Amino acid sequence: MLLLINNERQAKGLKPLQWHSNLAGVADLKTKDMIANNYFSHTSPTYGGFYSMVRNQGISYSQIGENLAKARDVKKAHALLMASEGHRNNILSSNFTHIGIGISHDGYGVVVTQLFIK
Repeated sequence: MLLLINNERQAKGLKPLQWHSNLAGVADLKTKDMIANNYFSHTSPTYGGFYSMVRNQGISYSQIGENLAKARDVKKAHALLMASEGHRNNILSSNFTHIGIGISHDGYGVVVTQLFIK
């Protein structure tokens, strides 16, 4: 999925996002929490808002964004995110420099959390 995102960015003349392992850990935790607790929201009943989840893991940022998707596979999830203006804006924002992605399978397909920071 990182390759798909960075291909979109490079096609628009933007710098690729750098992988942030700790941020990916938070994204993975969020994805698994959504599946385990049967919700789909930017606010976790367990951990609160995504911005708090990131800060609570000791990750500092000046800007932050989150994309969520559910689809049959990663390529479809990416296409759905790119078709949505708000999600596409996060993916193509020149304000973000780093990304972490969590992807897990549920009974339908994949659940994806993308966290962006600067």
